[in-house]
Amino acid sequence: MMQVSAAAAGLTLAGPAAHAQAPARKLNILILGGTGFTGPHQVRYAVARGHKVTVFNRGRRQADLPDGVEHLSGDRNTGDLKSLEGRTWDVCIDNPTTLPFWVRDAGAVLKGKVKQYIFISTLSAYASNDVAGTDETAPLAVYKGADAMAETQEKLRADMSLYGPLKATSEAEARKIFGASNVAIIRPGLIVGPGDETDRFTYWPVRLARGSEVAAPGDGRDVVQYIDARDLAEWTIRMAETGRSGDYNAIGPAAPMPMRDFLAGVARGVKAEPKLTWIPAPFLEEQKISAWMDMPVWVPGDGESKGFHTRSTARARAAGLTYRPLPATAADTLAWFRTQPAERQAKLRAGLTPEKEQALLAAWKAKAAAGG
Repeated sequence: MMQVSAAAAGLTLAGPAAHAQAPARKLNILILGGTGFTGPHQVRYAVARGHKVTVFNRGRRQADLPDGVEHLSGDRNTGDLKSLEGRTWDVCIDNPTTLPFWVRDAGAVLKGKVKQYIFISTLSAYASNDVAGTDETAPLAVYKGADAMAETQEKLRADMSLYGPLKATSEAEARKIFGASNVAIIRPGLIVGPGDETDRFTYWPVRLARGSEVAAPGDGRDVVQYIDARDLAEWTIRMAETGRSGDYNAIGPAAPMPMRDFLAGVARGVKAEPKLTWIPAPFLEEQKISAWMDMPVWVPGDGESKGFHTRSTARARAAGLTYRPLPATAADTLAWFRTQPAERQAKLRAGLTPEKEQALLAAWKAKAAAGG
């Protein structure tokens, strides 16, 4: 993977969290993972605030981490956690867990060895998305298989419907092992910003910067939610500093943002003035244009997805979650993407290809011309 400097990748501590009050004490932090999307942001922010950081992972992914970070190797898939034995930390941040047995095995080694366990879960842990404005008390997904502890990554990849239930089961396992008063459950939604390999947000900065007529989903009124990876990472470290427990929806922005305002904010960030053509959701469905992947970030604001982008953020904001301006996230994401290899830039992993977008626009105009 191509590496770039933190500044070139938009990884500076540029958000409102960068100037948060200095921590009252320095922590010894264990981060399980640490080399993925949010992990390096956590590490840099923690080190910048004077904490000692240890990362534990398989050592297969490279990351531009600060000097002084301790690296421990192991493999949670095979139960190899020997490098964690006999050690103590103030807090453990568990980033990559999708399988309950990972929590069980970590607990066997770390119970009584860490004072706080922060589990990064997901909004997908909730049972449904059809009610608007729900908070952390909404019902969670229920695992209905024979044995959650027997589930593997291979089975999860083959059946992604297990993802939410397994995350919810992992949350419960964390509370059982470490005690609810010592566990913070952080549930992000769509994580965006520099370093995102899914392109589910990146599509829009890249597409709007390219110019010309842009196909936009719905009528612009459906609201969207997202969280900059840096805001999530920095707030997670501050949650460790305060020792908070409980459940938190880690999503933004602070106020509801219609898709129209979202695209306007992205456009400001990339200095674009695109011509948007809004195409109703029923027509998109007719044309087999999917929400979320073909039209990233967006989902219809009714029916089964009515509550998808309306989760309450009140509890997380009361606990100090802050947000970078959308234009800054868009600008930094585009700058990072332009540092990637040409072959990576040539094919976005989400969104419409130019050819598919042109066909969609032509079909919509033909329908409008026919009086449809």
